[in-house]
Amino acid sequence: MPHARNRNPSPIPEVTWDTGLKEMNETWKGAIACLGVAVFFVMTIGIIYWQVVDQPNKNWILRGTFSGLIWERKTHSLLIQTLTEDKTYVEIDVGNVGNPDIEIPFVRNLCWLNKTEFCYTWDSVAEVKISLEANEDTETECYSMTWAPVHCHVELKDCFSMANISWYGGASVRGQTWPINDQNATMQPFIVSDLKDNPSGFGSALERYFLGSSGVAVLVSPDIPLQLGLDSRQQFCLQSLPSMERLPLQYTVCVAHNVKAAHQEAVQQLSEHSRELPNMKALRLPFWKLLANMDSGPKVEREMRTFSNRLKRHQLGEGVISLNEHSTTLLSDMDHDYLNSRKRGMSKRLTRDLPLVKLLNISITMSPFLGVDTTQFHTSLIDGTEAYWLSLPSAPQGQLIPVMSQWRGKFCVKLNITNPGAVSWFLDRVGALQTHLGMEYIMLEGGEGNLFEEQALRPPQALGGDKYISLLADLATRIGDSTIMTAGTRSSYKPLFVRMTPLQSDWSPMGLKAIIPNLLHHTLLGYNFLIPDAVGGSLSGDLVTDEELFIRWLEIAAFLPVMSFHTPPWIFGEGQVLNLTRNYLTRHQRDVAPLIEKYAEEWQVTGNPIYRPMWWLNPTDSMTFTINDQFLIGDEVLVAPVVEKGAVQRDIYLPDGGFQWQDSQNARVFDGGTFLHDYPVPLTEVAVFLRRS
Repeated sequence: MPHARNRNPSPIPEVTWDTGLKEMNETWKGAIACLGVAVFFVMTIGIIYWQVVDQPNKNWILRGTFSGLIWERKTHSLLIQTLTEDKTYVEIDVGNVGNPDIEIPFVRNLCWLNKTEFCYTWDSVAEVKISLEANEDTETECYSMTWAPVHCHVELKDCFSMANISWYGGASVRGQTWPINDQNATMQPFIVSDLKDNPSGFGSALERYFLGSSGVAVLVSPDIPLQLGLDSRQQFCLQSLPSMERLPLQYTVCVAHNVKAAHQEAVQQLSEHSRELPNMKALRLPFWKLLANMDSGPKVEREMRTFSNRLKRHQLGEGVISLNEHSTTLLSDMDHDYLNSRKRGMSKRLTRDLPLVKLLNISITMSPFLGVDTTQFHTSLIDGTEAYWLSLPSAPQGQLIPVMSQWRGKFCVKLNITNPGAVSWFLDRVGALQTHLGMEYIMLEGGEGNLFEEQALRPPQALGGDKYISLLADLATRIGDSTIMTAGTRSSYKPLFVRMTPLQSDWSPMGLKAIIPNLLHHTLLGYNFLIPDAVGGSLSGDLVTDEELFIRWLEIAAFLPVMSFHTPPWIFGEGQVLNLTRNYLTRHQRDVAPLIEKYAEEWQVTGNPIYRPMWWLNPTDSMTFTINDQFLIGDEVLVAPVVEKGAVQRDIYLPDGGFQWQDSQNARVFDGGTFLHDYPVPLTEVAVFLRRS
């Protein structure tokens, strides 16, 4: 029988293999769980570290042949740099879109199939599309940027840094500077206004174009409402208008190897029209403003004859006598039978006087405004031509009601320049005046501003922003190539003259010191044919009494396209001022006018400005980027006038370019790149240097 093993009578239970295995599994499960938590914690820390610390601050978005677009996530900025990252062309702060407190990687390209495009949706607020286009011939690369709001009433705003870059272009302002880095302007619509009425606004000339000394050009879409603000030495900002239409913000940034190349590329994009010259005869004729306050047409004629006789007596040659709008109106309201009788020679005295008037070159002044107390306006309401004036319907299908405004202290209506009948009526008025007065030059005032927007009214689509001025320039072109506009935008290619903004009669940055910055600003934007402000300044309307100021102003004016006068030089007597005026008029006609004509031909072909900044001859020389009191005529004449009261010497910088400069007064020759400290410039002279190869 088999031996039977006795059972253990002890109360301690037996330990089986199943029980031990279960206990071991529980222990390992706990350990594995703890390990998993630890690994997850480490991974989380690692991800956070990678996102915050270790992730690159810059991400390349697009790459060209020599430049690329970079997203800098910490500053919410777009940078255009060379591929080697040794030069920054421009930094654009786009952090104003969405929530600036949230860091956005900005690396998810929704257009990843196309290596020349980048698409992204920003914080569910706006969509951005950036496309790159390279021009191998001009060695430029352009980045076209379009921000489109996802929702209504979204405000889009991009700001361009001024750090280490001198910026030029945009619009004229009171106290014009060159470059524009020192300007301040609150965010406001980027349209031309009358700086006399709105001194903190933007004036003429105005273009949606900005040029940076690093070799960058910014061109903003012309057909989209735009606001602009400038923070001195910090940045300038482009901003869209929030609206139900979800208006985009569109602009193109072009980069080139230097500032001159960038400008030459931008000029080709700014206008596709052929450039036309105005009446170049005006370059040799000084403009003399008739100041007398008259109350009748015959008195205006009498004063013109008296003024003409004074010009001849003082041997100041032939010129253009400029009449303001009031004097023009007095002449236009004269009895036409009287005028016609003069033409038929019914009086020997009138026949003898006629050549004195007819041989004068007269400049009259007109505007698109018409007083509401005039017969013409009341007639238009009766004969059903109220559509000749800017109007709005009284109801969706209601009668048109002319919009009233003020002009020269009177309640007026403004010509509806989109109405062909109104344009024909205005041209007929001009033609009638030309028939009766025989004048050659016509100044058109009053195009500035937007009549509707100034009164918080919604303008018709055809008259939004600055479109009125553009259409007025079209009308001016139809009048003839001797027409002068007081405002210029999108019309630099037309055969017109543009008058500079009036300046103060002093030595300040709003007076004499503003002439050269204004000159360089206008010509950079393509407005080369200028009627500068009168010698001594004309903003106040008073005669200039500072003889030194008049002389220094005269010396600059002699090298501008046209010489104009508000203060006649004989008020200072028969001595030095009158003699200098004769000398500088002769010098302008003999030396300067032919030079302008020569470079006008180049402008027609290339778009290069006639008057050029100092960096034009050496666009990589940073010394030239901020020089605001010297200018070039073409590539061969450098003008350095005195703009400080009491000074008879000044510092002059002669740009380098492998050539020399010769002083036109004493024939001394200097190498390019020379800095002349306290160079003597007596009161009766202006420093002029001629380029020598």
